[in-house]
Amino acid sequence: MFSQELKIPQKRVAVLIGKKGETKRLLARKTKTKIQVSKEGNVLISSEENINCFNAVPIITAVGRGFNPEVALMLLDEKFTFELVKIKDFSRNEKDIIRLRSRIIGTNGKARIMLEKLTNVLVSVYGNTVALIGKIEDISLAQRAVEKLLKGAPHGNVYKYIELQKKGELM
Repeated sequence: MFSQELKIPQKRVAVLIGKKGETKRLLARKTKTKIQVSKEGNVLISSEENINCFNAVPIITAVGRGFNPEVALMLLDEKFTFELVKIKDFSRNEKDIIRLRSRIIGTNGKARIMLEKLTNVLVSVYGNTVALIGKIEDISLAQRAVEKLLKGAPHGNVYKYIELQKKGELM
C-alpha cells in the first residue's frame, strides 16, 4: 500500500469533500485511490499502486488552490499539467502580496480572463499563489506571462509578448 500526505487550506476542505462526500468519492474513484480528509485540511491519499497516488496529488492540490474539482480532473489527461507560482517569491511584504494578486486578477477579473484567453490556460489566484492548469505546450508561456506581471511588466506588454510567442517571433 502506497500513501501520500498533503495539506490544503481549511477553507477548501468543503469543496474537496463536496455534498455528502460526493466530490471526494468521485476523485477517489477516478484516481483509483482512497482519500481521507481532516477538518484542518490534512489529506491522506492511499492506493495499491504508487502511480495512482502520484496522479491524485496535483488534482487535490489544484482543488486546494481554488480550482473546481471538475476542472482539476482534467489533470488525469496526460496532455494537461498543473503549475504553481508563489506570489511571495516576487514580494517584499504582505502589502506587496495584495498588490501583486490584484495585478494578476485585474479590475473585475479582466487581466486573469485575458491571460486565460491568450494562453489557453486556466488561472486561479488563491492565497499567495497563482495556479495554472493547461496543456503542457501552453503552460510554460502562461507561467512566464504571470511571472512578468509579478515582476511589474505592464499588462499590455505582457499580452503583446504572449501574442508574439504564439506566432513564434520572439524566443
